[in-house]
Amino acid sequence: MSTSGTAARSAQPGAGAGVSAGSLRAWLLATRPATLTVAMVPVVIGSAVAHTVGSLRIGPALAALLGAIWIQIGTNLANDVFDYEKGADTHERLGPLRVTQAGLLAPAQVRRGMVVSFALAALAGLYLAWIAGPVIVAIGLVSIASGVAYTGGPYPLGYNGLGDLFVFVFFGLVAVCGTVFVQTGAIPALAIWASLPVGAIATAVLVVNNVRDFPTDCKVGKRTLVVRLGRGFGVVEYVALLGVAYAVPILLALLGLGGKWVLLPLLTAPLALPLCRNVIRERDGAILNRTLAGTARLLLLHGLLFAIGIGLK
Repeated sequence: MSTSGTAARSAQPGAGAGVSAGSLRAWLLATRPATLTVAMVPVVIGSAVAHTVGSLRIGPALAALLGAIWIQIGTNLANDVFDYEKGADTHERLGPLRVTQAGLLAPAQVRRGMVVSFALAALAGLYLAWIAGPVIVAIGLVSIASGVAYTGGPYPLGYNGLGDLFVFVFFGLVAVCGTVFVQTGAIPALAIWASLPVGAIATAVLVVNNVRDFPTDCKVGKRTLVVRLGRGFGVVEYVALLGVAYAVPILLALLGLGGKWVLLPLLTAPLALPLCRNVIRERDGAILNRTLAGTARLLLLHGLLFAIGIGLK
């Protein structure tokens, strides 16, 4: 194990305690299970939209779900190994343990895992292309390429201030509208509206990460939007994104695109307020880690209630 991996373990006590290098638990840590809601919720919401327009199809819905999960896992593995190789994951990092930097998996192992994950996503995509046409192949290839390019390649998106846009587009617009398209063959206006809250909260998860990592990202030249525009921008962006998540259900109800049940996500507002307060006030890494996890939980609860509200129209 490298000295940087040893430092990482001492900096994050208990994060990898009892985990053997190369073990199944190491691979489970590498997939970052807490982030998988970011992939799952858009598919659930898209399926609710498909149900509302009368065309819910279980096969394509499940394939879209599996494809989204494998793309998320592949992106997580790419992020893990490429951040390590670029020097962004050091002993000073405040976030959760990263398996490559901690020495639990070798870079070559993580790269192979990334390839396998994207290959499994491609298999789901081939089935969806058979169902919905070749446009799905293009969407899948762009999604996989973007997952790699987020931290890899000659112009990594996450290192050049484009990570926020990537997350909003692919985990909001593309994931929701793509799920609706493979089941209905069309993209109704409701699908576009429904993609905005999930894209906003998914992006907010990234923003917490970038606000937390602001000091270390500055040192290693990772020019996220927070690094480019300052911590204050990240705070405003986070609050604005959550604002969008709650404004859209209200607009859908007012515009007649959803019934009264579409307002169900407003029940989660009391959970959002302390998260906003933490991002505004706190600089402690442990608190911001909990805020990141809380934002991921908010995405799940808000998204499930939103899907139920859309489906009950």
